[in-house]
Amino acid sequence: MIDPPEPIQLDPPTGELQLGDDRRPKLQVPPPVRMIAIDDCVLYCPAGLERQLDEFYVGLLGFEREDSPTEGTEHELVYRAENFRLRFEVLERPVEREDFRPLTLVVESISDLAQRLTEAEMEFQRQRGLAPGQDNLLLSDPAGNPVSVGQYRIAI
Repeated sequence: MIDPPEPIQLDPPTGELQLGDDRRPKLQVPPPVRMIAIDDCVLYCPAGLERQLDEFYVGLLGFEREDSPTEGTEHELVYRAENFRLRFEVLERPVEREDFRPLTLVVESISDLAQRLTEAEMEFQRQRGLAPGQDNLLLSDPAGNPVSVGQYRIAI
């Protein structure tokens, strides 16, 4: 039979613990919205809608607004999602659209988003998919761009 080991004896504390500066780089928490795209997206908006676009993309959807546009680009409004950026070209007059493909986004909870949209009195349509968990919200941003919003679903 093996004898149990003797308990460890600790030295008494000698003073307060001094913490140094943490020199590791700080990680920025990403916004709670993802774009379903392969690169940054560019949309167009007429001048004068900047405040409404901020309220929509930052206030309702959770994007982060980047104040300084990238050098060498004409994009005046830039919103950052978790994975890509949404860039707006602000035009003096509306541009004719070539297609009506929606900007596709994924958020943590479409039911929370639907409640926020209802409180903001914004029109949207709920589209149910064929499989369970494939619900989307279809709406337009203040510039008239179509937006489709889905939800993260974890399959077990």
